[in-house]
Amino acid sequence: MMAQTATKTLRVQQIGSPIRREASQRATLIGLKLNKLHRIAELEDTPSVRGMIRKVHHLVRVLDGAA
Repeated sequence: MMAQTATKTLRVQQIGSPIRREASQRATLIGLKLNKLHRIAELEDTPSVRGMIRKVHHLVRVLDGAA
């Protein structure tokens, strides 16, 4: 029997508005399942998700984990 590995997750909250931001930053927020202020998304901790968070770090807050 194979043991299940627990995937690490990050909880990310949107704290900034995408208004007057580049289209790519708005698209990144949508890709992170965030499109309204104070919405919280639980995302898998992968290098691609961390890169997306880094791109919009001024619009989001990481609640759990270190990114």
